[in-house]
Amino acid sequence: MLFITNRFPKQSIKTTKGRSFDFDLKNNAASNSVFFCEYHKKGDCTELGSIPFLQRLKDAKYRQVLIYIHGFSNLPEAVFDGAMEFQRLCDQKKKGEILVIPLIWPCDDDLGIVQDYWDDQKAADQSAFAFARVLEKFMNWRSDEKHNPQSDPCLKRINVLAHSMGNRVLRQTLAAWNKYDLANGVPLLMRNTFLVAADVVNETLHVGERGELICHASRNVVVYYASDDLALRASKASNLKNKIASRRLGHSGPENMDLTPRNVYAVECDDVNNAYDSPKGHSYFRSGRKKGKPGLVFDHIFATLLSGRVFPEDEFRRTTIIRE
Repeated sequence: MLFITNRFPKQSIKTTKGRSFDFDLKNNAASNSVFFCEYHKKGDCTELGSIPFLQRLKDAKYRQVLIYIHGFSNLPEAVFDGAMEFQRLCDQKKKGEILVIPLIWPCDDDLGIVQDYWDDQKAADQSAFAFARVLEKFMNWRSDEKHNPQSDPCLKRINVLAHSMGNRVLRQTLAAWNKYDLANGVPLLMRNTFLVAADVVNETLHVGERGELICHASRNVVVYYASDDLALRASKASNLKNKIASRRLGHSGPENMDLTPRNVYAVECDDVNNAYDSPKGHSYFRSGRKKGKPGLVFDHIFATLLSGRVFPEDEFRRTTIIRE
């Protein structure tokens, strides 16, 4: 499995193509360097370098790419487990359609959710600068006549799935990219962006708010939320302790759909989230009641990936409820 990370390796931070890459789990600082790698099995990763990595993406026998940005308190092996589960479900549905690429940022492994939460929130913000470099590298590579001549362009469709605090990573990355590298706003880069159990304030996608750039960079932005998501309740308690009193996007969906851009859609998952991920009800976007069998949330995500439309039966619809 190909992956990108800004976690420090035990080796030098200098990129060396073909070397072993071992995560330094005791160092949870956000590196300004990014590493383009391949995961083979537990404890066995290889660094590829950005150009070989992007060429591998281009040559892969998949029609689309899905960048997976994980949530807080997830160490690399847990991220790989979740990403590979999602890959298997995609391959069950349609082989050669979706290639899953995890984006791994430095979560903490301390004990205690409050300590983890605030350390991870800082790491999410600090990771924005490194991952903005990834976007800039991709844009430069895609427009380079040597790597992508007019006779052989890269035609892969790019999608993003951000889970939990991964939504903060995505939001801050686009903000940093827009501020430091772009002149006229972010380009329309993603076909679909899925915001699952998003641990950001529920006004973040409103016009004029920090997350509006997610809408500018995406054809479709789909928010999946559940009011009884216990992990987000802990997040809310942590924020209240620090005098931040706003509901989370992953709890309630957008605060006011009329204030969001027209390409934002909201999907309530209250009826299935705890059945799919008991008892937290937080990671409900992969398997359903039985591990290895797709749930209805995954089915909706995959159908959107295939068609590029969230509600193809009704072009004006913007909300729905998932029920078994």
